[in-house]
Amino acid sequence: MKIAIIGAGAIGGYVGVKLALAGEDVTFIVRGANLEAIRKNGAKLIMHDGSEHIASNVKATNNYDEAGHQDVIVLAMKAHQLEAIADDLPKLIGPETVIVTMQNGIPFWYFHKHGGKLAGTRVESVDPTGKITAKIPADRVLGCVVYPASELIAPGVIKHIEGDRFPIGELDGSTSERATRVSECFTNAGFKSPVLDNIRSEIWLKLWGNLTFNPISALSHSTLQDICQYPLSRELAAAMMTEAQTIAHKLGIEFRVTLEKRIAGAEKVGKHKTSMLQDVEAGRDPEIDALVGSVAELGRLTETPTPHIDTVYALVKLLAKTMNEETGQVKLQKVA
Repeated sequence: MKIAIIGAGAIGGYVGVKLALAGEDVTFIVRGANLEAIRKNGAKLIMHDGSEHIASNVKATNNYDEAGHQDVIVLAMKAHQLEAIADDLPKLIGPETVIVTMQNGIPFWYFHKHGGKLAGTRVESVDPTGKITAKIPADRVLGCVVYPASELIAPGVIKHIEGDRFPIGELDGSTSERATRVSECFTNAGFKSPVLDNIRSEIWLKLWGNLTFNPISALSHSTLQDICQYPLSRELAAAMMTEAQTIAHKLGIEFRVTLEKRIAGAEKVGKHKTSMLQDVEAGRDPEIDALVGSVAELGRLTETPTPHIDTVYALVKLLAKTMNEETGQVKLQKVA
């Protein structure tokens, strides 16, 4: 299949290389150093066992017109980066194109085909202007939950840390021919990619931890183990997760693990820095609204109080604002 991977970062690069090695026609849509590196050397994947694989047959471009219509589009960037590519994305969409969304958090399409009184509601935290909803047709979307961990260690070079699960699902819960086709494609590349009948439940299960541990770690500069083993932060995490669980239940979501088991699972990961903490330490914009702000918004939509989530959201948003201001001052000083 013709598959466009938008973004060749940690996850996009991992997925794209594996698909290319399995014989799919992969095009990375990337910019800057990544574009130059992939064009020159192909895309390199270092697996957790140390084995190295180079996909030299991939294409790389920053021109959507050049890439043309695709069978599958994988959106592999973070949620707050979607709006920047929304105008160009339709250039890749043909009559049967499927769009696989790999963003963490509550997705822009959450209430599409949801049913009930909130059906069709736009999640403003992740699509504040409505541009994403207008430009990315939700009828083409397959939801996807990303479980693997990997990192971009150099332009065009991805290091896989662990995991291979990418469950997918239609927004209406059906087992469609296109979902089966994408699942088989991903499975053929070495991933575990079952078609789920309730992709939203899987999204909530992952979000349950991301909502909590990401901002707490970013604010405290602590690892998952630190947060879970320190009584005060463990209590805060449990309080945030309880609020989120109440919202999810009102939206018809049931969790297949208990809250305590979810926290224990995070603790077992050990001295791991969350992606939000890594972003903060690297001076990158942390992914806040899709992971935290969206849950607070769903709390308001379902008339659920979220005092702990709201407090942590305010603090991590202030942290991001302060970081941006300091970065701006540094740039001004360099120019001066």
